Amino acid sequence: MKKEDKTNVMRVLEGKKISYESHSYESDPTLSGEQIADILGEDKQKVFKTLVTQAKSGAYYVFVVPVAAELDLKKAAKAANEKAVSMIKQKELLPLTGYVHGGCSPVGMKKQFPTFIHETALDHDKVFVSAGKVGLQIELDPNDLIAVASCKVADIIC
Repeated sequence: MKKEDKTNVMRVLEGKKISYESHSYESDPTLSGEQIADILGEDKQKVFKTLVTQAKSGAYYVFVVPVAAELDLKKAAKAANEKAVSMIKQKELLPLTGYVHGGCSPVGMKKQFPTFIHETALDHDKVFVSAGKVGLQIELDPNDLIAVASCKVADIIC
């Protein structure tokens, strides 16, 4: 891959000597995470989406869950030790994280927010998350993802 094709996610992983494999697909921001898993020919339980929330306290939190699952906002708030959390508006995502909707990754955000990953990630040898742009996913060991994104493992889905 040419240097200019590398995303910030890939640069962070390479800087920390974490091995990964990149997978590209036809860039389409209207695709759901489940459709992306199908395109990649992967189990929907191994492909994760990155969701950004804001608590009533004003703090931001990142949650990484399987694409076929729904974030349980009550469980998410409890994991974050907050009274409540809600999804941020789509237009707030880019200025806050540096990523667009459909290309948000828990790795390499503008600022490191407290990050939680659903416990089922540890059921797999490899998991997929966005590589930081629409049309590109990375596959890596979930333990490496947990380490590089400083994730806490929690039960956060419905």
